[in-house]
Amino acid sequence: MDKTMSLPQAISTYLRNGDTVALEGFGHIVPVAAAHEIIRQGFTDLVLARMSCDVIVDQLLGANCLKGLISSFIANSSAGSLHELRRRIEKSDPEPLWFDEYSHGGMVARYQAGASKLSFQPIASYRGSDLAAKNPRIKSVPDPYGGPDIHVVPALNPDLTIIHAQRADMHGNVQAWGMLGIQTEAAFASHRLIVTVEEIVDEAVVRSDPNRTIVPAHVVDAVVAVPRGSHPHSVQGYYDRDDEFSRQWSALARDAAAVQDWLETNIRGTSDHDEFLATLGSEHFERMAIHDAYSTPVNYGGRA
Repeated sequence: MDKTMSLPQAISTYLRNGDTVALEGFGHIVPVAAAHEIIRQGFTDLVLARMSCDVIVDQLLGANCLKGLISSFIANSSAGSLHELRRRIEKSDPEPLWFDEYSHGGMVARYQAGASKLSFQPIASYRGSDLAAKNPRIKSVPDPYGGPDIHVVPALNPDLTIIHAQRADMHGNVQAWGMLGIQTEAAFASHRLIVTVEEIVDEAVVRSDPNRTIVPAHVVDAVVAVPRGSHPHSVQGYYDRDDEFSRQWSALARDAAAVQDWLETNIRGTSDHDEFLATLGSEHFERMAIHDAYSTPVNYGGRA
């Protein structure tokens, strides 16, 4: 079955206002283009599940797409702060944000429970932490095998998960490599799944290297070819991370009005991801291109 479609079609078909939507990818293969399309289509009242926050969280907030956030890390990686997010959490400006906070381990456990069709997952690492006292959704239950009480977290079953990957075939068999994060578990935990990829390849390519398949076709609803769909994040084997873009965002987002101007010009003012990338210019991506790197023999005084 051919599951390929355009990104606008996939988002309009499988996302609804008020949904809990997971956009996963841990510093790598992040579905940024899909987040931008959510903004273009004007979705509202969404709850975003994302382990590691980044510029797309700030952008979705600035576009008033979100009413809530489920996360375990709320900073712009090594590039600085997410000021749109900080305004919501620290000052309720322009309005408060419902924030459901966990550790990375807690988020992983929630997705694992959801993927396994369990209602909760035990986690030992909250012992000695005050996070369980801060979040009433983290419970403590007796150990049925006689040990000390153990913390549990509820299953996370998003209405829609969107992940990015290197490639897929037209049926939706998804292949990725490098830092995979929680992509597979988030895919299986979700009620609906969109996968964006750098390229759609022939089924024979997937079959020739099956151990790279992280999500099988039967759980995928739509597969979309979106080259550079993870920018400013990296995709191993395709392009490197654009740290300059993320640093510039941290500076720009200090000004709420500047965020609105940026969204109006670069997202709402562009018809699709290709047009957004064109605003950056082709030369912008030259320094992020992947090139062959050859080792050079070095003689340290011994035998070569």
